[in-house]
Amino acid sequence: MACTTILVGKKASYDGSTMIARNDDSGSGHFTPKKFVVNHPQEQSRHYKSVISHVEIELPDNPMRYTAMPNAVKGEGIWAASGVNEAQVGMTATETITSNPRVLGADPLVVYQPARDGKEEIPGGIGEEDIVYIVLPYIHSAREGVQRLGSLLEKYGTYEMNGIAFQDVNEIWWLETIGGHHWIARRVPDDTYVVMPNQLGLDQFDLEDAFGEQKEYMCSPDMREFIEKNHLDLSLDGKLNPRDAFGSHDDSDHVYNTPRAWYMLRCLNPRTRTWDGPDAEYTPYSDDLPWCMVPEKKVTIEDVKYVLSSHYQGTPYDPYAAYGDKSMRGAYRSIGINRNDFVSIIQMRPDHEKDSRAIEWVAYASNAFNVAVPFYSDVEETPEYLSNTTGTVSTENFYWSSRMIAAMADASYRSSIFHIERYQEYVMSKGHELINRYDALLEQEKDAKKRMELKIKANQEVADMLKKATLDTLDKVLFELSSQMKNAYSRSDA
Repeated sequence: MACTTILVGKKASYDGSTMIARNDDSGSGHFTPKKFVVNHPQEQSRHYKSVISHVEIELPDNPMRYTAMPNAVKGEGIWAASGVNEAQVGMTATETITSNPRVLGADPLVVYQPARDGKEEIPGGIGEEDIVYIVLPYIHSAREGVQRLGSLLEKYGTYEMNGIAFQDVNEIWWLETIGGHHWIARRVPDDTYVVMPNQLGLDQFDLEDAFGEQKEYMCSPDMREFIEKNHLDLSLDGKLNPRDAFGSHDDSDHVYNTPRAWYMLRCLNPRTRTWDGPDAEYTPYSDDLPWCMVPEKKVTIEDVKYVLSSHYQGTPYDPYAAYGDKSMRGAYRSIGINRNDFVSIIQMRPDHEKDSRAIEWVAYASNAFNVAVPFYSDVEETPEYLSNTTGTVSTENFYWSSRMIAAMADASYRSSIFHIERYQEYVMSKGHELINRYDALLEQEKDAKKRMELKIKANQEVADMLKKATLDTLDKVLFELSSQMKNAYSRSDA
């Protein structure tokens, strides 16, 4: 899947939270309805079979409750995508990434082979469909998430290249798959943020640490031998650059991937580097963009939502621009595109009790026109407005309403964009206000059952506010688009 990820270390965020966020995008030519739900231990299968690869996996007997963002329509599997478990560990999976023929030839992807010509089928490995479901319910820290997923990759392999983020209140880890069975992972430095488009991103790796203390790095147990045997290290100075060794530098990256990373870095570090003009240090097609940077100021939820919604505002590449060279509009793949299915921003707050620590900000459909809304994630149920998505278009849920708003606002951009801006500011402001109010109530409440009731009540109040604002915005953009119909006529009936 085409996606975009940003990770924010606890010393780089505005409130000391670790934050992991990802756009989940459908492939070209289709849209995937999503829903926000809670999975309970009794609903978690002990024997798992993948729909796509047919791989079968025995799962542990002690799953935890966790939130998820699965597909709302059956057919391609669960695709749990993003969530937080009872141990307050967050996870988002996956960011589809790239590789090169040397890696894929050395460790081929494990692809499903159907039965034919009298031969039995051969299951494939694990993939985006499976990863959250078979990992998140069983881990108690971000580091433990890397270890569990790494062991599953080594045993079952994978049929695709993926990047996966794990988070707890103290740290964030980023794991990238290498070929069919190998992997590397790095701890995100606390004072930095990371941007990830759809390509292998790690630009440095310390094998000594990975095979020693594992303070900042981890990897497959045979990674040294794998690199040496297949001559994958391309460095001249002996310092392994994973992006060179395992990744890609294709022409398509310079249209599809690197421009997204360039724009996010440009937004969060506008003065640190020169991003534009003939003297630019980095451009939309630079292969050496930093994987992580220290931001110029602390990063907020609004900053994360903005960069994950961006369409190159303020540059000649903005498809909605009314200025600049028209031939450059839409030259690069935007981050906020029509095929965004959802964005999840998981905020792990250190100054709150464990059961109210995690806030999950959720938005559906095209990020250029949607709004992110906060919910307590350690809950037994989610509001129906976000969980009742089906394949039938309806204004009774957030997903379809968001899809309709986006399509109408895109078609009437100049007259509708101010309605979108007001919608976004209002809902996110009210979201902060409601969470702050219920945080104060939770500070006074010690009983676990009553705390759960408060969190569920808070989430419902947020959802009620959201539904009202969303329907109001839908009405406004519908009016703007209706007024621009080709059969419009200015004279009224007598």
